[in-house]
Amino acid sequence: MPEKLIIIGAGPAGLTAALYAGRAFLEPLVFVGPSFGGQIATTTDVENFPGFPSGLQGPELAALMREQAEKFGARMVEESIVKVDFSQRPFRLWSESGEHEALAVIIATGATPRKLGVPGEDAFVGRGVSYCATCDGFFFRDKEIIVVGGGDSAFQEGLFLTKFGRRVRIVHRRDEFRANPTLQRRAMENPKIEFIKSAVVERILGDGKVTEVQLRSTKTGEQWTTPVDGVFIFIGHEPNTQLFKGQLAMTEEGYLVVDQRLHTSVPGVFAAGEVHDNWFKQAITSAGFGCMAAMEAEKYLSSL
Repeated sequence: MPEKLIIIGAGPAGLTAALYAGRAFLEPLVFVGPSFGGQIATTTDVENFPGFPSGLQGPELAALMREQAEKFGARMVEESIVKVDFSQRPFRLWSESGEHEALAVIIATGATPRKLGVPGEDAFVGRGVSYCATCDGFFFRDKEIIVVGGGDSAFQEGLFLTKFGRRVRIVHRRDEFRANPTLQRRAMENPKIEFIKSAVVERILGDGKVTEVQLRSTKTGEQWTTPVDGVFIFIGHEPNTQLFKGQLAMTEEGYLVVDQRLHTSVPGVFAAGEVHDNWFKQAITSAGFGCMAAMEAEKYLSSL
């Protein structure tokens, strides 16, 4: 017998969808994928998730969401979906262990950090280049750190990195930052944080590990190098939707196209979170989308 509902992904969207689907007695099968908890699991202090006035750690929040979903019958599988076929019903999906069938699917695969695409970036990943301050900040105690980006993530991670680094410089290609005013105020009041505006990283240099970066002014074209031990990159994300190309409608940027009730271009396939949300990008909005997708999936299944 095919599964009633398969959920792909276990970040805030997927876990909330699993909770709501479980409470609707759909016994969802959840494929956790390579990164349980999604991006929230790489965040330290989560201060803006309702119900936790003192804040909590990102991995702790993800673990609590999983526990609650499993309490209501969600089944977690520590595998990734590697292939799908939405052209027939039941839908067919393949994981590392074999083939699965489902009457409905919720896609909650999230997004992946975007790379700079400059020389030295790939060569020094894990040796000074990082996309996760929570994962790697500890290794840069009393070191020189550069954070690339100007949005909320860059400022959040930059503030976190001040716990370890001797100095944190935030490099942004424009004159003005996009981060919310509260984060900007905190960063500007932090004596360890400095700002390099209207500049981009042209090259990451080192010998076995990162030792310096080459910067270029976006106004004058002037180039210069500066010593640095760690380069943390937070310049946006790419939706994890490559698996669904040719199967579902997407935007030019690769985000899944959904209607106001999170239906994709294939009836019975729904999307939740940053696979379609290129605007809000918050744990709480992803959780809300997960709730909506599960409710719509339940209605769809009831109509069959």
